[in-house]
Amino acid sequence: MKRILIVALLLCPLALRAQTVEPTWQSLNQRPYPQWFSDAKLGIFIHWGLYSVPAYAGKEGYGEWFYRGLMTGDADRRRIMSLYADTSLPVFEQYKTLTRLWHAELWNPQEWAQMFRNAGAQYVLLVTKHHDGYSLWDDPYQPQWNSTMSGPHRNIVEELTAAVRHEGLRMGFYYSLPEWTHPRHIWMEDPDSAIADYVDNYMVPQFKTLVARYKPDAIFADGDWQNTPEQFHSQELISWYYNLVGPDAIVNDRWGRGTQHGFKTPEYSDGISIADRPWAECRGIGRSFGLNRNEDLDNYLTDRQLIQHFCELVASGGGLTLNVGPAADGTIPLIQQERLRALGRWLQVNGEAIYGSHPYKTPGGITSTCQRTRTIASLPHSTTIDFDWVRNAPLKGMPVDNFEIHWHGIFDAPEKGWYQFKAEADDEMTVVYYGDTILYYNHAWAENKPGTKVLLKQNQAIELDVRYKEKDLEAKAALYVSADGEHFVPADGEWHGTACWHRTLRCFTQKGDNLYIIEFERPGKNLTLNMPRLEKNTRITLLGTSGTIQWKQKKDGTLTLDLSALSQKELNALDHAWVFKVNGKK
Repeated sequence: MKRILIVALLLCPLALRAQTVEPTWQSLNQRPYPQWFSDAKLGIFIHWGLYSVPAYAGKEGYGEWFYRGLMTGDADRRRIMSLYADTSLPVFEQYKTLTRLWHAELWNPQEWAQMFRNAGAQYVLLVTKHHDGYSLWDDPYQPQWNSTMSGPHRNIVEELTAAVRHEGLRMGFYYSLPEWTHPRHIWMEDPDSAIADYVDNYMVPQFKTLVARYKPDAIFADGDWQNTPEQFHSQELISWYYNLVGPDAIVNDRWGRGTQHGFKTPEYSDGISIADRPWAECRGIGRSFGLNRNEDLDNYLTDRQLIQHFCELVASGGGLTLNVGPAADGTIPLIQQERLRALGRWLQVNGEAIYGSHPYKTPGGITSTCQRTRTIASLPHSTTIDFDWVRNAPLKGMPVDNFEIHWHGIFDAPEKGWYQFKAEADDEMTVVYYGDTILYYNHAWAENKPGTKVLLKQNQAIELDVRYKEKDLEAKAALYVSADGEHFVPADGEWHGTACWHRTLRCFTQKGDNLYIIEFERPGKNLTLNMPRLEKNTRITLLGTSGTIQWKQKKDGTLTLDLSALSQKELNALDHAWVFKVNGKK
């Protein structure tokens, strides 16, 4: 027995050394990602800071970028800022005024944590410091620019971390790598190459002090796109963090251009179809992360849209980090609370199809995530093709990714002569003139050459067909015309557009021996769908109801569920997405 103990003790240092992560992409990527993150599926993002006082951006803008708007002289933000400060002062002096107006007088971290747990979240990501550089803890590297010395005069990081962990949730930190306000390097004004002093003498020690003190389970870095991981010392910081916190620690993929590690973070998207590592879409319930009082109601996802979008992400193998943008007084807006409650109620009934699940693979090994149907709808009439949807889609109900638009238009040429067209698009755009392609633009080529010239012998209207394909991320489309080949202006005309996308009917998840069919339309007396052949003893139930569903299947795979025996009272209590459990056990 003693011999075994001695051997074990001798082996312990070797085991510890073997687990050490080195500051290289190879070593970082050899370290397994913690299973808890892949199983969690739902987290809550919190953007709350000085920017929550004005709580303002354009209709589609980010409220937390208020300071940047002041830096660039945005007229609307300056107008709002004039209500709080003298706008003839330097921008930083104006912004500092907000510390006297951010009181957080109604903030109760325990209520927040309970609300997030009741929503079904498994982790929380708090913005500890956004790009404005204002710290939400007693930061020794910003002794006068933090929430304990001004504003609420409270250590928000510490109080919320304790409350979240008390509720049994995991705590993560968002941390902005650069800042707009630090004199060592003012991001987006000072040269990107001049960031070394800021990183070495401020960012790295600040980051390490924060992380060593609270040991968060996850870190979401941001603001990285103008610099490299080497400039941020990202490999060193990530490996230091992993070695400090242990195997449950995880980071995202925003640590500089060319980052080769971390869970992926698509933003306001339809997720990722193929991924070699964990991922979670991050988005607000509306279009902004920080509260934006200027948003329209239509910007907010409905209960149904939120739940179904969440299901699609999970069925594709990912998750959702859903943002709340609290008001300056510390309350979460009621519409956001209502959405969280609806999601939580749905998960109480159907959570077994979500937590710990993975995409469904057929017996033949084919991944099957969703079944969709082709949908076509007309766009509002327009005089130009000049759109930038970013986090929005042109029609209610459209996805923000993976759709096509066909515009047919009449361009009125002001005089005879040669005309040349140019496109700007993300991702792909084609212009056709009487059956001939005169312009093709692909964003991936990173170039924008004008198309073929068109000769008009007299004043006449040109009929054009414009075909646009959007794949993922930003959706942009603009068409310009020039009479001299140099000066391009919007191609004014009469444009009629038709949008086409695939609407999800149902999606699938799998956990152990159980397959879950998540139906997006309320089922009637019968439900028919195509499925691989089921075993004769397969048991099918509808989560939230009692009893077993009778079924039959044809040789071609057509599966029919007989729902006539379901309790209508039980069925009426369900909403937004209906989950059938196949081959499951009680």
